[in-house]
Amino acid sequence: MANVPTIKLNDGHEMPQLGFGVFQVPDLKECEDAVVAALQAGYRLLDTATAYQNEEAVGRAIKRSGVPRDDIFVTSKLWVSDFTYDRAKRGIDASLERLGLDYLDLYLLHQPYGDTMGAWRALEEAQQAGKIRSIGVSNFYADQLKNLELTMNVKPVINQIEVNPWYQQPTEVAFNQGEDVRVEAWAPFAEGKHDIFTNETIAAIAKAHGKTVGQVILRWLLQRGITVIPKSVHAERMAENIDVFDFELNPAEMTTMAALDRQESQFFDHRDPVTIEQIFGSSLKQLKE
Repeated sequence: MANVPTIKLNDGHEMPQLGFGVFQVPDLKECEDAVVAALQAGYRLLDTATAYQNEEAVGRAIKRSGVPRDDIFVTSKLWVSDFTYDRAKRGIDASLERLGLDYLDLYLLHQPYGDTMGAWRALEEAQQAGKIRSIGVSNFYADQLKNLELTMNVKPVINQIEVNPWYQQPTEVAFNQGEDVRVEAWAPFAEGKHDIFTNETIAAIAKAHGKTVGQVILRWLLQRGITVIPKSVHAERMAENIDVFDFELNPAEMTTMAALDRQESQFFDHRDPVTIEQIFGSSLKQLKE
């Protein structure tokens, strides 16, 4: 079983460098079984969200696994439809209830829209009350993160953003790290886009180390100081993804990986007004009700 190193966050708490994500696993039985398998494989960082609609399954898996609760670092996220102070307070309690937990190790604002300041104040208070140990954000650009830092009392410990070989975001990563805010990569494999798993450049590096393309991608992210949360519902891939701490990419290989950057999101532009309206519009309108 792999021994995943931990890193210290800016609030003093520690979290594993590599974890297990459950995005796009809406089937609750499949999700529960996958999380149990991940915990048995050695994962101790779990990442879910209100929007994933599987917090209940994650909670049941934690209880089923037999792994002590305090050994597991559980992350969830608040959706934008709850981004007011009062709604966020209720949303935090609802996440805890669905997960069946007394506290969350990390809770994030999932997107930078709506009343982020009011929602953040609710997170700060929940942290003070012991309901949440660490608080952070997801998909915040540098200016949005700085605005939050300057306005609120507690600095985020994490910014979870899209980072993969096709969208490397070096400027955003450097800014967050310069602010002592840990970067956590969602979609580290770009969901397989542009034939990433058969890319000849990455495959050549993988062959040199006796590893897979996926393992090289995860190792490349880890060596950039980025936490990763790959998802899989297959036990053999879970074992593969966690087995990345016994090799290192050399400087030339890191440079080769950097040259793969397409400099464009593989999903959508979080700053495009039309996209914001299409994806988040209905949730934001709920705030007016």
